[in-house]
Amino acid sequence: MGRDDGNGFVRCSFGHLHWGLHGAAGLLLIDPERGVLLQRRAWWVHHGRTWALPGGALEAGESPREAATREAREEAAIAPELVRPTASSTVDHVDWSYTTVLATVLRPVNERVANSESAELRWVPPDEVGKLPLHRDFALAWPALREELGRELVLVVDAANVVGSRPDGWWRDREGAAERLRGKLAALEKNGVRGTDFEVPGDAWTWWPRVVLVVEGQARGVVSVDNVEVVQAETDGDSAIVRVVKEARASRPEDHVVVVTADRELRSRVRAEGAAVLGPGALLRVLDGG
Repeated sequence: MGRDDGNGFVRCSFGHLHWGLHGAAGLLLIDPERGVLLQRRAWWVHHGRTWALPGGALEAGESPREAATREAREEAAIAPELVRPTASSTVDHVDWSYTTVLATVLRPVNERVANSESAELRWVPPDEVGKLPLHRDFALAWPALREELGRELVLVVDAANVVGSRPDGWWRDREGAAERLRGKLAALEKNGVRGTDFEVPGDAWTWWPRVVLVVEGQARGVVSVDNVEVVQAETDGDSAIVRVVKEARASRPEDHVVVVTADRELRSRVRAEGAAVLGPGALLRVLDGG
């Protein structure tokens, strides 16, 4: 199959005609200074002259995240390394689906109309989006998408508590056990997690979390890697976790902050700071692919 093997129309089980033999995806990009990036579709494409997102059909074997960032490059000249996908929401029509990938700019982008499918690109303040003639499906999805716009899932992991929840010999090499946990956590940036598995409501949502791993004692030699920030507690790991939660809530109060620990006192302390809590077993099931 060729480069455009996903191009084509599908009539779903609900009788609607959709573009994308393998489904479709679009990128909802936000710049806190400018708003969200919208695309006015060319007159000749499906639902032409309406406003929606840069996006298009998935290719065979391509994830919605890959498709959304690829289409943003092809249609708006936005390099994938300039944006950070944070979450996605999928509308499932049984034999066809559309995924909106939410992302935040990491550095200023110089968008431009890059192919004939776009008539115009425009940064629009969120309050102004509903005033435009929107694509029908985007108009229906926009209220729920706006609720999560610019938000992240922040996962704060009590390394000692999670590692200690399994009798696998971790006590013989606490630093090595923490490093193995860090490696599994790093993979979440690629694979994402279901929001409902991490105390975030919404069955259709997937998140690519920002992970903070708090280590203490003999595991303090563990260092940060891409996608996992390691905080080394000098003495009291619980106090370090509470401090991380307070800082996260103060700097970005709209984010979903989830602390993974089984410690009852710590769970009470972080709940008082506005965080949700998750047990080590629930995290380990996700990390193990269960």
